[in-house]
Amino acid sequence: MEILSCHSAPYCHVVNLRGKTVEKSLSSRQLKISAARKPRFLCVVINSKWGSLRYSNLDHFCLKNLALNHASISFKALKGIQNVDSSVLSESYNSYVIDGEEGVKNVTEREESINKVLIPGLPDGSNGDYGAPISSCFWEWKPKLNVHYEKSGSENVNSPPVLLLPGFGVGSFHYEKQLKDLGRDFRVWAVDFLGQGMSLPFEDPTPQPRDGATSEGDKFVWGFGDETEPWANKLVYSIDLWRDQVRYFIEEVIREPVYVVGNSLGGYVALYFAACNPQLVKGVALLNATPFWGFLPNPIRSPRLARIFPWAGTFPLPANVRKLTEVIWQKISDPRSIGEILKQVYADHSTNVDKVFSRILETTQHPAAAASFASIMFAPRGQLSFKEALSRCQMNNIPICLMYGKEDPWVKPVWGLQVKKQLPEAPYYEISPAGHCPHDEVPEVMNYLLRGWIRNLESQGSVALPLLDDTDCIQYDIARELEFIREGSRKSVRVQFFGSRFSSWYRISSFIKSRFKDMRINSQ
Repeated sequence: MEILSCHSAPYCHVVNLRGKTVEKSLSSRQLKISAARKPRFLCVVINSKWGSLRYSNLDHFCLKNLALNHASISFKALKGIQNVDSSVLSESYNSYVIDGEEGVKNVTEREESINKVLIPGLPDGSNGDYGAPISSCFWEWKPKLNVHYEKSGSENVNSPPVLLLPGFGVGSFHYEKQLKDLGRDFRVWAVDFLGQGMSLPFEDPTPQPRDGATSEGDKFVWGFGDETEPWANKLVYSIDLWRDQVRYFIEEVIREPVYVVGNSLGGYVALYFAACNPQLVKGVALLNATPFWGFLPNPIRSPRLARIFPWAGTFPLPANVRKLTEVIWQKISDPRSIGEILKQVYADHSTNVDKVFSRILETTQHPAAAASFASIMFAPRGQLSFKEALSRCQMNNIPICLMYGKEDPWVKPVWGLQVKKQLPEAPYYEISPAGHCPHDEVPEVMNYLLRGWIRNLESQGSVALPLLDDTDCIQYDIARELEFIREGSRKSVRVQFFGSRFSSWYRISSFIKSRFKDMRINSQ
Protein backbone atom coordinates (compact mmCIF):
# COMPACT_ATOMS: atom_id res chain seq x y z
CA MET A 1 0.00 0.00 0.00
CA GLU A 2 1.23 3.48 -0.76
CA ILE A 3 -0.19 6.72 0.50
CA LEU A 4 0.60 10.06 -1.05
CA SER A 5 -0.55 13.33 0.44
CA CYS A 6 0.41 16.76 -0.85
CA HIS A 7 -1.37 19.65 0.75
CA SER A 8 -1.28 23.04 2.37
CA ALA A 9 -3.98 21.84 4.75
CA PRO A 10 -4.53 18.07 4.75
CA TYR A 11 -8.30 17.88 4.53
CA CYS A 12 -8.04 14.63 2.61
CA HIS A 13 -5.67 12.10 1.16
CA VAL A 14 -5.88 9.37 -1.43
CA VAL A 15 -4.84 5.80 -0.78
CA ASN A 16 -4.02 3.21 -3.42
CA LEU A 17 -5.54 -0.11 -2.28
CA ARG A 18 -4.30 -2.61 -4.85
CA GLY A 19 -6.67 -1.52 -7.56
CA LYS A 20 -9.11 0.72 -5.67
CA THR A 21 -8.87 4.35 -4.82
CA VAL A 22 -10.18 5.58 -1.48
CA GLU A 23 -10.63 9.26 -0.79
CA LYS A 24 -10.63 10.06 2.92
CA SER A 25 -11.96 13.49 3.81
CA LEU A 26 -11.57 14.97 7.27
CA SER A 27 -14.47 17.30 6.61
CA SER A 28 -16.78 14.39 5.83
CA ARG A 29 -17.34 11.04 7.47
CA GLN A 30 -18.11 9.30 4.22
CA LEU A 31 -15.76 7.19 2.15
CA LYS A 32 -16.02 7.28 -1.60
CA ILE A 33 -14.73 4.14 -3.23
CA SER A 34 -14.42 3.78 -6.96
CA ALA A 35 -13.08 0.79 -8.79
CA ALA A 36 -9.99 1.35 -10.88
CA ARG A 37 -8.80 -0.70 -13.81
CA LYS A 38 -5.28 -0.90 -12.50
CA PRO A 39 -3.31 0.36 -9.51
CA ARG A 40 -2.49 4.03 -9.91
CA PHE A 41 -1.21 6.92 -7.85
CA LEU A 42 -3.27 10.02 -7.42
CA CYS A 43 -2.07 13.26 -5.92
CA VAL A 44 -4.57 15.36 -4.03
CA VAL A 45 -3.76 19.03 -3.56
CA ILE A 46 -6.00 21.19 -1.42
CA ASN A 47 -5.57 24.94 -1.36
CA SER A 48 -6.71 26.00 2.10
CA LYS A 49 -7.00 29.64 1.05
CA TRP A 50 -9.42 29.10 -1.82
CA GLY A 51 -10.88 25.74 -0.77
CA SER A 52 -10.08 24.20 -4.15
CA LEU A 53 -9.30 20.55 -4.78
CA ARG A 54 -7.09 19.24 -7.56
CA TYR A 55 -6.30 15.68 -8.61
CA SER A 56 -3.36 14.84 -10.81
CA ASN A 57 -1.61 11.78 -12.15
CA LEU A 58 1.95 11.55 -10.87
CA ASP A 59 4.53 12.53 -13.43
CA HIS A 60 7.97 14.03 -13.00
CA PHE A 61 7.07 16.17 -10.01
CA CYS A 62 8.33 13.74 -7.36
CA LEU A 63 11.76 13.32 -8.89
CA LYS A 64 11.99 16.91 -10.03
CA ASN A 65 11.15 18.39 -6.65
CA LEU A 66 13.30 16.19 -4.47
CA ALA A 67 16.20 18.60 -4.86
CA LEU A 68 13.92 21.63 -4.65
CA ASN A 69 12.55 20.57 -1.24
CA HIS A 70 8.90 21.18 -2.20
CA ALA A 71 7.55 17.92 -0.83
CA SER A 72 8.27 15.06 1.53
CA ILE A 73 8.20 11.81 -0.42
CA SER A 74 9.25 8.27 0.45
CA PHE A 75 11.88 6.85 -1.84
CA LYS A 76 10.06 3.54 -2.19
CA ALA A 77 6.96 5.30 -3.42
CA LEU A 78 8.98 6.92 -6.21
CA LYS A 79 10.02 3.63 -7.79
CA GLY A 80 8.50 3.17 -11.19
CA ILE A 81 6.84 6.59 -11.38
CA GLN A 82 7.26 8.09 -14.82
CA ASN A 83 4.36 10.42 -15.63
CA VAL A 84 3.69 13.27 -13.25
CA ASP A 85 2.40 16.79 -13.79
CA SER A 86 5.07 19.11 -12.41
CA SER A 87 2.53 21.86 -11.71
CA VAL A 88 1.12 19.84 -8.83
CA LEU A 89 3.90 20.97 -6.52
CA SER A 90 4.28 24.50 -7.77
CA GLU A 91 3.78 25.61 -4.17
CA SER A 92 5.49 24.51 -0.97
CA TYR A 93 3.44 21.87 0.81
CA ASN A 94 3.69 20.18 4.16
CA SER A 95 3.45 16.73 2.63
CA TYR A 96 4.65 13.23 3.23
CA VAL A 97 4.44 9.73 1.84
CA ILE A 98 4.06 6.52 3.83
CA ASP A 99 4.98 3.24 2.23
CA GLY A 100 3.99 -0.14 3.69
CA GLU A 101 3.84 -3.70 2.46
CA GLU A 102 0.66 -5.25 3.80
CA GLY A 103 -2.21 -2.88 3.04
CA VAL A 104 -4.44 -0.78 5.22
CA LYS A 105 -3.93 -2.95 8.27
CA ASN A 106 -0.44 -1.51 8.72
CA VAL A 107 -1.78 2.02 8.89
CA THR A 108 -4.09 1.27 11.82
CA GLU A 109 -1.89 -1.06 13.82
CA ARG A 110 1.28 1.10 13.71
CA GLU A 111 3.54 -1.92 13.87
CA GLU A 112 5.02 -1.84 10.38
CA SER A 113 8.73 -1.54 9.75
CA ILE A 114 10.24 1.93 9.91
CA ASN A 115 9.33 3.92 6.79
CA LYS A 116 11.45 6.51 5.05
CA VAL A 117 10.19 10.04 4.57
CA LEU A 118 11.98 12.72 2.58
CA ILE A 119 11.65 16.14 4.19
CA PRO A 120 12.76 19.57 2.97
CA GLY A 121 16.36 20.61 3.48
CA LEU A 122 17.60 24.02 4.55
CA PRO A 123 17.93 26.99 2.20
CA ASP A 124 21.58 26.84 1.13
CA GLY A 125 21.84 29.42 -1.63
CA SER A 126 22.91 26.88 -4.26
CA ASN A 127 19.67 27.44 -6.18
CA GLY A 128 19.30 31.10 -5.26
CA ASP A 129 17.34 30.35 -2.08
CA TYR A 130 19.13 32.04 0.81
CA GLY A 131 16.19 31.83 3.17
CA ALA A 132 14.60 34.66 5.09
CA PRO A 133 16.87 37.65 5.80
CA ILE A 134 17.83 38.10 9.46
CA SER A 135 17.91 41.47 11.24
CA SER A 136 19.99 42.11 14.36
CA CYS A 137 18.43 44.56 16.84
CA PHE A 138 18.65 45.89 20.38
CA TRP A 139 15.77 46.64 22.73
CA GLU A 140 16.29 48.71 25.87
CA TRP A 141 14.22 47.04 28.54
CA LYS A 142 15.47 49.12 31.46
CA PRO A 143 18.18 51.78 31.72
CA LYS A 144 21.51 50.20 30.79
CA LEU A 145 19.86 46.78 30.27
CA ASN A 146 19.89 46.28 26.51
CA VAL A 147 18.53 43.04 25.09
CA HIS A 148 19.93 41.80 21.80
CA TYR A 149 17.62 39.88 19.50
CA GLU A 150 17.37 38.72 15.91
CA LYS A 151 14.25 38.53 13.79
CA SER A 152 13.07 37.30 10.40
CA GLY A 153 9.83 37.00 8.44
CA SER A 154 8.52 40.46 9.38
CA GLU A 155 6.69 40.61 6.07
CA ASN A 156 4.55 37.59 7.01
CA VAL A 157 2.06 39.86 8.74
CA ASN A 158 -0.74 37.30 8.97
CA SER A 159 1.41 34.39 10.11
CA PRO A 160 1.84 33.16 13.70
CA PRO A 161 4.68 34.68 15.76
CA VAL A 162 7.40 32.37 17.10
CA LEU A 163 9.88 33.22 19.86
CA LEU A 164 13.09 31.16 20.22
CA LEU A 165 14.90 31.00 23.58
CA PRO A 166 18.54 29.79 23.65
CA GLY A 167 20.41 27.55 26.05
CA PHE A 168 23.07 28.48 28.56
CA GLY A 169 26.25 30.01 27.14
CA VAL A 170 24.87 30.74 23.69
CA GLY A 171 22.46 33.26 22.19
CA SER A 172 20.20 34.05 19.27
CA PHE A 173 22.97 33.03 16.85
CA HIS A 174 22.30 29.42 17.82
CA TYR A 175 18.95 29.67 16.00
CA GLU A 176 20.27 30.99 12.69
CA LYS A 177 19.01 27.90 10.83
CA GLN A 178 15.51 28.38 12.22
CA LEU A 179 15.45 32.12 11.53
CA LYS A 180 16.42 31.60 7.89
CA ASP A 181 14.08 28.67 7.29
CA LEU A 182 11.04 29.21 9.52
CA GLY A 183 11.18 32.91 8.73
CA ARG A 184 9.88 32.07 5.26
CA ASP A 185 6.52 31.03 6.77
CA PHE A 186 6.29 32.70 10.18
CA ARG A 187 7.38 35.81 12.02
CA VAL A 188 10.33 34.64 14.11
CA TRP A 189 12.31 36.24 16.94
CA ALA A 190 15.29 34.89 18.90
CA VAL A 191 16.56 36.70 22.01
CA ASP A 192 19.76 36.69 24.04
CA PHE A 193 19.12 36.36 27.76
CA LEU A 194 20.55 39.20 29.85
CA GLY A 195 24.06 38.26 30.94
CA GLN A 196 24.62 36.06 27.87
CA GLY A 197 25.34 36.39 24.16
CA MET A 198 25.17 40.02 23.06
CA SER A 199 22.92 41.03 25.96
CA LEU A 200 25.93 41.64 28.19
CA PRO A 201 26.12 45.17 29.67
CA PHE A 202 27.65 48.06 27.75
CA GLU A 203 29.09 49.51 30.96
CA ASP A 204 30.84 48.17 34.04
CA PRO A 205 28.25 47.54 36.80
CA THR A 206 31.00 47.97 39.43
CA PRO A 207 33.57 50.46 38.10
CA GLN A 208 37.14 50.10 39.31
CA PRO A 209 38.72 52.84 41.43
CA ARG A 210 40.30 55.59 39.42
CA ASP A 211 43.33 56.05 41.69
CA GLY A 212 45.44 53.59 39.72
CA ALA A 213 45.31 50.92 42.44
CA THR A 214 43.98 48.26 40.07
CA SER A 215 46.25 45.93 38.16
CA GLU A 216 46.58 46.11 34.41
CA GLY A 217 44.55 42.91 33.99
CA ASP A 218 41.66 44.18 36.12
CA LYS A 219 41.09 47.12 33.78
CA PHE A 220 39.71 44.74 31.21
CA VAL A 221 37.39 42.90 33.61
CA TRP A 222 34.00 44.32 34.60
CA GLY A 223 31.97 43.48 37.70
CA PHE A 224 34.97 42.99 40.03
CA GLY A 225 34.81 46.42 41.68
CA ASP A 226 33.60 47.25 45.19
CA GLU A 227 30.77 49.70 44.46
CA THR A 228 27.66 49.04 42.34
CA GLU A 229 26.26 51.50 39.85
CA PRO A 230 22.60 52.50 40.53
CA TRP A 231 21.34 50.77 37.38
CA ALA A 232 22.91 47.47 38.53
CA ASN A 233 21.55 47.64 42.07
CA LYS A 234 19.98 44.26 42.98
CA LEU A 235 20.74 43.00 39.47
CA VAL A 236 21.14 39.21 39.35
CA TYR A 237 21.04 37.09 36.22
CA SER A 238 18.42 34.64 37.46
CA ILE A 239 15.66 32.60 35.88
CA ASP A 240 13.15 35.03 37.43
CA LEU A 241 14.87 37.91 35.59
CA TRP A 242 14.75 36.01 32.30
CA ARG A 243 11.08 35.14 32.80
CA ASP A 244 10.31 38.84 33.22
CA GLN A 245 12.56 39.71 30.28
CA VAL A 246 10.57 37.39 28.01
CA ARG A 247 7.28 38.79 29.26
CA TYR A 248 8.15 42.43 28.55
CA PHE A 249 9.78 41.52 25.24
CA ILE A 250 6.54 39.93 24.05
CA GLU A 251 4.41 42.78 25.38
CA GLU A 252 6.55 45.61 24.01
CA VAL A 253 8.22 44.16 20.89
CA ILE A 254 6.03 41.33 19.55
CA ARG A 255 2.77 42.67 21.04
CA GLU A 256 0.70 39.50 20.73
CA PRO A 257 0.67 35.91 22.08
CA VAL A 258 3.39 33.70 20.65
CA TYR A 259 4.60 30.15 20.23
CA VAL A 260 7.61 29.83 22.53
CA VAL A 261 10.39 27.39 21.63
CA GLY A 262 13.22 26.76 24.10
CA ASN A 263 16.34 24.61 24.11
CA SER A 264 18.04 23.47 27.34
CA LEU A 265 17.90 26.43 29.76
CA GLY A 266 15.66 28.19 27.23
CA GLY A 267 13.20 25.32 27.58
CA TYR A 268 12.94 25.82 31.33
CA VAL A 269 12.49 29.58 30.87
CA ALA A 270 9.83 28.98 28.19
CA LEU A 271 7.85 26.68 30.48
CA TYR A 272 8.32 28.91 33.52
CA PHE A 273 7.25 31.99 31.59
CA ALA A 274 4.20 30.21 30.15
CA ALA A 275 3.14 29.02 33.60
CA CYS A 276 3.19 32.61 34.89
CA ASN A 277 1.82 34.34 31.77
CA PRO A 278 -0.59 31.93 30.00
CA GLN A 279 -2.38 34.83 28.28
CA LEU A 280 0.75 35.54 26.22
CA VAL A 281 1.38 31.98 25.04
CA LYS A 282 -0.11 30.00 22.14
CA GLY A 283 2.03 26.93 22.75
CA VAL A 284 5.39 25.77 24.15
CA ALA A 285 7.91 23.51 22.39
CA LEU A 286 10.62 22.02 24.61
CA LEU A 287 13.87 20.99 22.92
CA ASN A 288 15.90 18.96 25.43
CA ALA A 289 14.72 21.32 28.17
CA THR A 290 16.76 21.22 31.35
CA PRO A 291 14.45 20.12 34.22
CA PHE A 292 16.22 22.13 36.92
CA TRP A 293 18.12 25.38 37.34
CA GLY A 294 19.78 27.15 40.26
CA PHE A 295 21.27 25.91 43.51
CA LEU A 296 20.41 28.54 46.11
CA PRO A 297 16.91 28.88 47.66
CA ASN A 298 14.50 31.42 46.23
CA PRO A 299 14.11 34.41 48.61
CA ILE A 300 10.36 34.74 47.96
CA ARG A 301 9.57 31.06 48.24
CA SER A 302 11.97 30.27 51.10
CA PRO A 303 12.85 33.61 52.78
CA ARG A 304 14.27 32.11 55.98
CA LEU A 305 16.47 29.63 54.20
CA ALA A 306 17.65 32.28 51.74
CA ARG A 307 18.95 34.46 54.59
CA ILE A 308 21.55 31.80 55.39
CA PHE A 309 23.37 32.62 52.16
CA PRO A 310 24.98 36.07 52.33
CA TRP A 311 25.37 36.45 48.59
CA ALA A 312 23.08 35.29 45.76
CA GLY A 313 24.41 36.58 42.46
CA THR A 314 24.11 40.34 42.95
CA PHE A 315 26.82 42.93 42.25
CA PRO A 316 29.47 43.51 43.48
CA LEU A 317 30.95 40.03 43.76
CA PRO A 318 32.42 39.19 47.20
CA ALA A 319 36.21 38.91 47.32
CA ASN A 320 36.25 35.13 47.77
CA VAL A 321 33.80 34.69 44.88
CA ARG A 322 36.03 36.82 42.64
CA LYS A 323 39.01 34.54 43.25
CA LEU A 324 36.93 31.41 42.63
CA THR A 325 35.46 32.94 39.47
CA GLU A 326 38.91 33.80 38.12
CA VAL A 327 40.09 30.21 38.51
CA ILE A 328 36.96 28.60 37.01
CA TRP A 329 36.61 31.17 34.23
CA GLN A 330 40.19 30.68 33.10
CA LYS A 331 39.39 27.00 32.61
CA ILE A 332 35.96 27.11 30.96
CA SER A 333 36.77 30.04 28.65
CA ASP A 334 39.77 28.22 27.21
CA PRO A 335 39.13 27.40 23.52
CA ARG A 336 40.02 23.76 24.14
CA SER A 337 37.36 23.50 26.86
CA ILE A 338 34.76 25.06 24.58
CA GLY A 339 35.67 22.59 21.85
CA GLU A 340 35.35 19.66 24.24
CA ILE A 341 31.92 20.78 25.42
CA LEU A 342 30.66 21.09 21.84
CA LYS A 343 32.05 17.64 21.12
CA GLN A 344 30.02 16.27 24.03
CA VAL A 345 26.68 17.85 23.20
CA TYR A 346 26.66 17.15 19.45
CA ALA A 347 26.04 13.47 18.75
CA ASP A 348 27.05 13.76 15.08
CA HIS A 349 30.63 15.01 15.07
CA SER A 350 30.43 15.75 11.36
CA THR A 351 28.19 18.73 12.15
CA ASN A 352 29.98 21.99 11.39
CA VAL A 353 30.16 23.93 14.67
CA ASP A 354 32.82 26.44 13.63
CA LYS A 355 30.41 29.39 13.70
CA VAL A 356 28.94 28.36 17.07
CA PHE A 357 32.46 27.90 18.46
CA SER A 358 33.62 31.34 17.29
CA ARG A 359 30.51 33.09 18.65
CA ILE A 360 30.86 31.42 22.08
CA LEU A 361 34.55 32.33 22.16
CA GLU A 362 33.72 35.92 21.22
CA THR A 363 31.26 36.14 24.13
CA THR A 364 33.86 34.86 26.63
CA GLN A 365 36.17 37.73 25.64
CA HIS A 366 33.64 40.39 26.67
CA PRO A 367 34.88 42.23 29.81
CA ALA A 368 31.61 41.53 31.64
CA ALA A 369 31.48 37.80 30.80
CA ALA A 370 33.25 36.39 33.86
CA ALA A 371 31.25 38.36 36.46
CA SER A 372 28.01 37.63 34.58
CA PHE A 373 28.85 33.92 34.67
CA ALA A 374 29.36 34.12 38.45
CA SER A 375 26.02 35.90 38.88
CA ILE A 376 24.25 33.18 36.87
CA MET A 377 25.89 30.34 38.79
CA PHE A 378 25.02 31.81 42.21
CA ALA A 379 21.54 33.05 41.28
CA PRO A 380 18.67 31.56 43.31
CA ARG A 381 16.19 29.05 41.97
CA GLY A 382 12.95 30.18 40.39
CA GLN A 383 9.73 30.53 42.32
CA LEU A 384 8.37 27.46 40.50
CA SER A 385 10.13 24.17 39.90
CA PHE A 386 10.05 22.63 36.43
CA LYS A 387 7.39 20.14 37.52
CA GLU A 388 5.27 22.84 39.13
CA ALA A 389 5.51 25.01 36.01
CA LEU A 390 4.47 22.00 33.94
CA SER A 391 1.44 21.40 36.16
CA ARG A 392 0.38 25.03 35.95
CA CYS A 393 0.66 24.95 32.13
CA GLN A 394 -1.45 21.80 32.14
CA MET A 395 -4.05 23.52 34.33
CA ASN A 396 -4.21 26.43 31.88
CA ASN A 397 -4.49 24.10 28.84
CA ILE A 398 -1.32 25.43 27.23
CA PRO A 399 -0.31 23.15 24.32
CA ILE A 400 3.11 21.59 24.87
CA CYS A 401 5.25 19.66 22.39
CA LEU A 402 8.37 17.68 23.30
CA MET A 403 11.27 17.27 20.86
CA TYR A 404 14.34 15.59 22.33
CA GLY A 405 17.66 14.41 20.92
CA LYS A 406 18.11 10.84 22.10
CA GLU A 407 21.90 10.94 22.48
CA ASP A 408 21.95 13.98 24.77
CA PRO A 409 24.64 13.30 27.44
CA TRP A 410 23.17 15.91 29.81
CA VAL A 411 19.38 15.95 29.52
CA LYS A 412 18.87 12.27 28.80
CA PRO A 413 15.61 10.95 27.25
CA VAL A 414 14.35 9.86 30.67
CA TRP A 415 13.65 13.52 31.48
CA GLY A 416 11.55 13.97 28.37
CA LEU A 417 9.69 10.74 29.07
CA GLN A 418 8.87 11.96 32.58
CA VAL A 419 7.26 15.03 31.06
CA LYS A 420 5.38 12.78 28.66
CA LYS A 421 4.15 10.69 31.58
CA GLN A 422 2.80 13.83 33.28
CA LEU A 423 1.25 15.09 30.01
CA PRO A 424 0.11 11.97 28.08
CA GLU A 425 -1.59 14.04 25.35
CA ALA A 426 1.52 16.11 24.60
CA PRO A 427 3.20 14.98 21.35
CA TYR A 428 6.71 13.64 22.01
CA TYR A 429 9.30 13.23 19.26
CA GLU A 430 12.57 11.44 20.04
CA ILE A 431 15.28 12.04 17.43
CA SER A 432 18.32 9.84 16.84
CA PRO A 433 21.13 10.47 16.29
CA ALA A 434 20.88 13.89 17.90
CA GLY A 435 22.33 15.37 21.06
CA HIS A 436 21.60 18.28 23.36
CA CYS A 437 21.05 20.84 20.61
CA PRO A 438 18.89 19.10 17.97
CA HIS A 439 17.80 22.42 16.43
CA ASP A 440 21.39 23.06 15.34
CA GLU A 441 22.47 19.46 14.75
CA VAL A 442 19.47 18.33 12.70
CA PRO A 443 17.71 21.61 11.87
CA GLU A 444 15.96 20.05 8.88
CA VAL A 445 14.11 17.68 11.21
CA MET A 446 13.40 20.25 13.90
CA ASN A 447 12.07 22.80 11.41
CA TYR A 448 9.86 20.15 9.82
CA LEU A 449 8.42 19.14 13.20
CA LEU A 450 7.98 22.72 14.43
CA ARG A 451 6.19 23.74 11.23
CA GLY A 452 3.82 20.80 11.48
CA TRP A 453 3.14 21.30 15.18
CA ILE A 454 2.29 24.98 14.72
CA ARG A 455 0.06 24.23 11.72
CA ASN A 456 -1.72 21.55 13.73
CA LEU A 457 -2.54 24.06 16.47
CA GLU A 458 -3.39 26.87 14.07
CA SER A 459 -5.85 24.60 12.25
CA GLN A 460 -7.36 23.50 15.59
CA GLY A 461 -6.39 19.92 14.86
CA SER A 462 -7.68 19.59 11.30
CA VAL A 463 -4.06 19.34 10.13
CA ALA A 464 -2.49 16.18 11.54
CA LEU A 465 0.70 16.38 13.57
CA PRO A 466 3.97 15.64 11.74
CA LEU A 467 4.43 11.96 10.80
CA LEU A 468 0.81 11.12 11.65
CA ASP A 469 -1.65 10.03 8.94
CA ASP A 470 -4.60 11.67 10.66
CA THR A 471 -5.70 13.02 14.03
CA ASP A 472 -6.61 9.52 15.34
CA CYS A 473 -2.98 8.38 15.14
CA ILE A 474 -1.97 10.47 18.16
CA GLN A 475 -2.72 7.49 20.41
CA TYR A 476 -0.08 5.25 18.87
CA ASP A 477 3.70 5.01 18.75
CA ILE A 478 5.12 5.63 15.28
CA ALA A 479 8.68 5.44 13.96
CA ARG A 480 9.91 7.08 10.78
CA GLU A 481 13.28 7.51 9.15
CA LEU A 482 13.48 11.11 7.95
CA GLU A 483 15.81 11.76 5.04
CA PHE A 484 16.98 15.11 3.72
CA ILE A 485 19.59 16.61 1.46
CA ARG A 486 22.44 18.54 3.05
CA GLU A 487 25.24 20.02 0.94
CA GLY A 488 24.48 17.61 -1.88
CA SER A 489 24.55 14.49 0.32
CA ARG A 490 21.68 12.45 1.67
CA LYS A 491 21.41 12.19 5.45
CA SER A 492 18.81 10.52 7.64
CA VAL A 493 17.71 10.29 11.27
CA ARG A 494 15.19 8.13 13.07
CA VAL A 495 12.25 9.87 14.71
CA GLN A 496 10.06 8.05 17.23
CA PHE A 497 6.65 9.54 18.03
CA PHE A 498 5.18 8.47 21.36
CA GLY A 499 1.37 8.57 21.41
CA SER A 500 -1.06 9.20 24.24
CA ARG A 501 -1.15 5.47 25.04
CA PHE A 502 2.55 5.56 25.83
CA SER A 503 3.71 3.59 28.84
CA SER A 504 6.91 1.81 29.82
CA TRP A 505 5.25 -1.57 29.35
CA TYR A 506 3.87 -0.53 25.98
CA ARG A 507 7.36 0.50 24.88
CA ILE A 508 8.87 -2.81 26.01
CA SER A 509 6.12 -4.90 24.38
CA SER A 510 6.43 -2.93 21.13
CA PHE A 511 10.17 -3.59 21.12
CA ILE A 512 9.65 -7.32 21.65
CA LYS A 513 7.03 -7.48 18.88
CA SER A 514 9.29 -5.64 16.45
CA ARG A 515 12.17 -8.03 17.23
CA PHE A 516 9.95 -11.07 16.59
CA LYS A 517 8.77 -9.51 13.36
CA ASP A 518 12.35 -8.91 12.21
CA MET A 519 13.22 -12.54 13.03
CA ARG A 520 10.21 -13.75 11.05
CA ILE A 521 11.11 -11.64 8.04
CA ASN A 522 14.74 -12.76 8.12
CA SER A 523 13.74 -16.41 8.30
CA GLN A 524 11.58 -16.16 5.15
